[in-house]
Amino acid sequence: MAEIKIDKQLFQERLSHFIAAWKADKRSGDAMFGGVSSVLVLMGKTEDSAQFMKGNAIHFWLLGYEFPATLFLFTLEGLWIVTTAKKAKHLEPLKGGKIPLEVLVRGKDAEGNEKLFQKIASQMKSAGKKVGVLTKDTSSGPFVDEWKKVFEGVSGDLEQVDISSALSGAALAVKDENELRAMRTASRACIALMNPYFVEEMSAVLDEEKKVKHSALANRIDSKLDDTKWWKSVELPNKSRMPSDFDPTQLDWTHGPIVQSGGKFDLKMNAQTDDEVLHAGVILSSMGLRYKSYCSLIARTYLVDPNKSQESNYKLLLLVHSTVIKEIRDGANAKDVYAKAVGLVKAKKPELEKHFLKNVGAGIGIETRDSTLILNAKSTRTLKDGMTLCITTGFNDIENPNPQDKKSKTYSMVLSDTVRVTSADAVIFTGDAPSDLDATSFFFKDDEEAQPTPKKAKKDSTVGAVATKNITKTKLRAERTTQADEGAEQRRREHQKELALKNQEAGKKRFAEATGNQNGSTIKKFKRFESYKRDNQFPPRVRDLAIVMDQKNATIILPIMGRPVPFHIQTIKNASKSDEGDFAYLRINFLSPGQGVGRKDDQPFEDASAHFVRSLTFRSHDGDRFQDIANQISNMKKDAVKREQEKKEMEDVVEQDKLIEIRNRRPPVIDNVFVRPAMDGKRIAGKVEIHQNGLRYQSPVNTNQRVDILFSNVKHLFFQPCQHELVVIIHVHLKDPILIGKKKTKDVQFYREATDIQFDETGNRKRKYRYGDEEEFEAEQEERRRRAELDRQFKAFAEKIAEAGRSENVDVDVPFRELGFNGVPNRSNVFCQPSTDCLVQLTEPPFMVITLEEIEIAHLERVQFGLKNFDMVFIFKDFTRTPAHINTIPVESLENVKEWLDSVNIPFTEGPLNLNWPTIMKTVVADPHAFFADGGWGFLSNETDADDDEDESEESAFEMSDEELAASEESSDEDSDFDSNASDDEGSAGSDEGESEGEDWDQLEEKAKRKDREGGLDDEEKPAKKRKH
Repeated sequence: MAEIKIDKQLFQERLSHFIAAWKADKRSGDAMFGGVSSVLVLMGKTEDSAQFMKGNAIHFWLLGYEFPATLFLFTLEGLWIVTTAKKAKHLEPLKGGKIPLEVLVRGKDAEGNEKLFQKIASQMKSAGKKVGVLTKDTSSGPFVDEWKKVFEGVSGDLEQVDISSALSGAALAVKDENELRAMRTASRACIALMNPYFVEEMSAVLDEEKKVKHSALANRIDSKLDDTKWWKSVELPNKSRMPSDFDPTQLDWTHGPIVQSGGKFDLKMNAQTDDEVLHAGVILSSMGLRYKSYCSLIARTYLVDPNKSQESNYKLLLLVHSTVIKEIRDGANAKDVYAKAVGLVKAKKPELEKHFLKNVGAGIGIETRDSTLILNAKSTRTLKDGMTLCITTGFNDIENPNPQDKKSKTYSMVLSDTVRVTSADAVIFTGDAPSDLDATSFFFKDDEEAQPTPKKAKKDSTVGAVATKNITKTKLRAERTTQADEGAEQRRREHQKELALKNQEAGKKRFAEATGNQNGSTIKKFKRFESYKRDNQFPPRVRDLAIVMDQKNATIILPIMGRPVPFHIQTIKNASKSDEGDFAYLRINFLSPGQGVGRKDDQPFEDASAHFVRSLTFRSHDGDRFQDIANQISNMKKDAVKREQEKKEMEDVVEQDKLIEIRNRRPPVIDNVFVRPAMDGKRIAGKVEIHQNGLRYQSPVNTNQRVDILFSNVKHLFFQPCQHELVVIIHVHLKDPILIGKKKTKDVQFYREATDIQFDETGNRKRKYRYGDEEEFEAEQEERRRRAELDRQFKAFAEKIAEAGRSENVDVDVPFRELGFNGVPNRSNVFCQPSTDCLVQLTEPPFMVITLEEIEIAHLERVQFGLKNFDMVFIFKDFTRTPAHINTIPVESLENVKEWLDSVNIPFTEGPLNLNWPTIMKTVVADPHAFFADGGWGFLSNETDADDDEDESEESAFEMSDEELAASEESSDEDSDFDSNASDDEGSAGSDEGESEGEDWDQLEEKAKRKDREGGLDDEEKPAKKRKH
């Protein structure tokens, strides 16, 4: 007892806070305290239990210690304490505060002790008829028995009211900064024991196929609690360590450690670890620690060689867990949070509702579980900023459709995290222990035994960007097996016919009724332009009755009939100045119906039948002024058109929600990266941070130079390694464009250059001592190592982004370079690469990201014999979108492109010519119903088939048998009047003989050399004569 030090200031602050909350409740209608006038908290003898009751919690909250055999009586005027002399020594110094404190000391005299209790009882009576008690209090001992005898005599005059909820709401539930700091430290300790320690121990046991009991594994975790060296050296999953002021001696268990597997699961908090051997299937681990009297709990589910059903159920559990945490905020009702979780389970997998837990958590702090703050369907509590909760979601006793063995027939899943309620998103104290599927799944089976399953299967089993049939062993078509190619071609044609038929049927259903406008173009709306609302807004110069240019309001004020008349620049078509004699004429033409001869002139009018002024002409001797006015009108018109275009271009730019920064810890970050589109100013590398609801790129030059990207606006996330490239890339394709500086963009890219600056090898220091290729070989090795490290670092960061944005379905996609092909999507020839969901080009701006699910059909143009390149056009399901073109694709890539399109279930056609797509799409948009009723996209394939038939008919017209061919050759030789070597008179006969005898090339060459020698034209002899000189 000599070491006990009670913080007097903290005691008085918390006591004052409690009494103030009580008084405030009385003024507002006694909703929390139920109208009690006094509160009794009784503590009996000490019990060795990790679970604290409300009475224990009040002692720790006020004093920091537990005082057995002590009675607290709270009234609105003060606090009365009955305790022993030893304890009273520590309580006496607490007097003298704002709230009066009376300490009554017990002795060995039984009568004297009874008088003290009678004094407390009379104090209760004088305070009021209602007294607050803890009805579920299980305190026992001689001290409690003595009090109960005295209280029985006065209990008839008093009404007892359960005060548990009031103690929770007014004292225990909302934590101050000191309490939160202790809970954060307890949470970090839980994380350290769960991951890395438990995960590493469990992995080692499973990997080495050892038989270790649950209790033995739990004992290993328990032994680490007193290992001071381990606590100093342990590294948490976020690469941080325990706080510098962390004291391991202040740690104590409140729950567990509990390890469960093998089909026997108990998700209750008081579950016990059994002596069964750890089973490689579903493994549950949960534990709770207390640090400086404050608790934190954590639970994780680990899946060993899971099947698809288990993975699917765990993904649902993750979704429910994140949804519950997202709903936790100041002002939320506890029952609404539970209802949201149950509703999500019903919507996604109704069959799992009966397996879902009856609550999704409870309050936590000094108490391991606040029984008055449980998040279930019956709770009426409202969450407040500063509360701490243990969020627990799980499914109990699910039947396994594909059990590996007898112990895998049923399994359970659970996730628990300690969180803090705030006015915004909840802060997850134990969030650094990963719970995503990748981090909690372990695969120990051999590759031969495990059937390869695609990680991502969105459509069906036949869909996939990487198909084995796409990758061939040879580059040349001539080297492949003809029969295999013909079979593959036949299968592809059949598959394409099926896709075309499905596409046609889907189009008919989508446009079941006639839709669209008559001409296939968007209906233009009449726009009103207002120059001035009142006369007094006119410029002062209008009094001179001259032509006035008001640049500010984009208006021209013209004097008509002695009055200034304003015309907005959008009503003017053009202005021109001409000279006739001594006068200059200014003609101003206005927009009016019936003038249009071009596409831009079909302006809509509110009433086309009204009278319009087509032009006004002014005359003056000052030709220079008229010329200046005409120029100003032209410039003002250009500026107005430019503003309209910019406004139209920025229509789809969205203003994102505010980025919620991570405050309680350092966010995951990657340094020394550049951003594209580049920001204004000098090109300097910055850093990218992952926050609660998005990413932030921060420039080191200026804190205002930053780019925020919310996960809710991310459509695709790509990681492109630096293999065969100069940069390593994390690319974000957005749903809606944002502004970076003054640039509108839907693609934001973070990259780092993979190559270092090259130095001149002739002058560096190493060259003096090293020769040959040794240095170059080392440089190449270093280059490979650096590139591999860059890839690893960027890929890990991309996966962290996906982990942080999993609630918004953000996932990492990697382009498949082996399926890529060259093409020109914009102006330059680039390398286009398919990925799982897209076709992308991320290396050179402007970037290209085409989502495969948005493609209606692909058409290959200029596919004909003799051309080295062909073009590809993607028509989108949204017919108002402009088709995407990729031009000048090498014809060597034609087969690979066809195979890829077929493997991802995109119907395609091909033709020999480039089509006029604006006209085609205008026809489609005009009446999609009629378009699909007339055969839809079948006209593209019909054209291709017609060309093929025509080629075949042409070939068949010239087919001849071998006998006919020989006869025709004979007749042609006999009847020919012209010899092939008619110009060479001397050798004509010889050549005829050679042709008739069918001499080979060697014989003909010898004959030619002989004739050359006879004619004195031997090339080989001439150089020899020259060499003699």
